Amino acid sequence: MMKQILLVVPLMLLIGCKSSTGTQQAEENAVSLADARKDFVTKLAKQHKAGTPVPAPPASPRLFDKIQYESPAGKMYAYLSPDPKNGKKNPAIIWITGGDCNTIGDVWTAADPKNDQSARQYRKAKEDTPERIVMMYPSLRGGNNNPGVQENFYGEVDDILAAADHLAKLDYVDPHRIYLGGHSTGGTLVLLVSEMSDRFRGVFSFGPAETISNYPKQFVPAVDLSDKKEVELRAPGLWLHSIKSPTFVFEGAVDGNIDSLQTMKKKTTNAKVKFFEVKGVNHFSILAPLNTLIAKKILKDNGEETNIAFTDEELTHAVVK
Repeated sequence: MMKQILLVVPLMLLIGCKSSTGTQQAEENAVSLADARKDFVTKLAKQHKAGTPVPAPPASPRLFDKIQYESPAGKMYAYLSPDPKNGKKNPAIIWITGGDCNTIGDVWTAADPKNDQSARQYRKAKEDTPERIVMMYPSLRGGNNNPGVQENFYGEVDDILAAADHLAKLDYVDPHRIYLGGHSTGGTLVLLVSEMSDRFRGVFSFGPAETISNYPKQFVPAVDLSDKKEVELRAPGLWLHSIKSPTFVFEGAVDGNIDSLQTMKKKTTNAKVKFFEVKGVNHFSILAPLNTLIAKKILKDNGEETNIAFTDEELTHAVVK
């Protein structure tokens, strides 16, 4: 889990430029990702399982419990924040790490702020409110010692939606304030989830790839990359028009998957998805300052509709503090 992945994805050529009006009309008439996946059965090139146990989180301080949640592939392990005992229905975020994003491991040990992939900023956030942000790190099919096999960005979408269902049933979680975030391969996966469902109040995708065909084979061993349909249904750059929940895509301007972000930004007129190229940071150093900022916004996002938004200026200010 949380291996350092630094991909420089080549900018794909845009063939047959369209006006913004033409692009918008084409998007409105396009098939959604949910419809495209109906009746499709993925054919995996390889049956791959991680086969690694889920480490027990520290008993003191009790930051997380190791639990299981029910998914379409069976019972999956997860780390879950315990009840903060504040008598509140608290906001919650599901976080998907990079690298082998099906597998979870140590997310509690202190990390260098220049490469903090733990997303600890959410559990540590405190504002002028008794609420706290509940965190869930779900492992996914074929990860750790879970049932099923890794499908590399396909069935895992359903596992994350099942994790959200588990959160929504907890007495200490507000079912209307569940968010989703992820980094690198996790960022790609959460973008696909947002394209499949409007289940989340807000989605935060850090450094996703436009298509999985740009990943080294070690990160997509289950996929036959020569099969066009298999790749298309795992390529978030093709389904941006399907997004209905507020979705924010971030990448550091220094290296990383910035070309993917720029390409996806040009491809869509969907106002529900916003793209931010953040200067002065890279694929990893962007995480700590922006997760701190997002956590503060989540604790203040308590109206009927989400009020979360970003400007380039505040993002720049956040990373240069």
